[in-house]
Amino acid sequence: MEIRVQSIKFNADQKLLDFVEKKVSKLSKFYDGIIAVEVAMSLLPEHENKNVKLIVRIPGNDLVIERNARTFEDAVVDCVDALKEKLVRTKEKRAN
Repeated sequence: MEIRVQSIKFNADQKLLDFVEKKVSKLSKFYDGIIAVEVAMSLLPEHENKNVKLIVRIPGNDLVIERNARTFEDAVVDCVDALKEKLVRTKEKRAN
């Protein structure tokens, strides 16, 4: 599974990149057909101004989740948690 991380309008430090890689790599446990995951992190003008968008490429269609939070770490965790559920549902549908 390939993981691509993009930080828009800011430079992500290595610690943040490692955190994203660690969390996103766990998704392969829930669905073994993942081709690639694209992570786009950006800053928004609002109060909870950290935006994370995860695009999971799987055969047939792509799953997209977007979350805002006070920190990028929180937004990544929220995205990964939501994607776990989506991947499990997708896997169950394919099994039937």
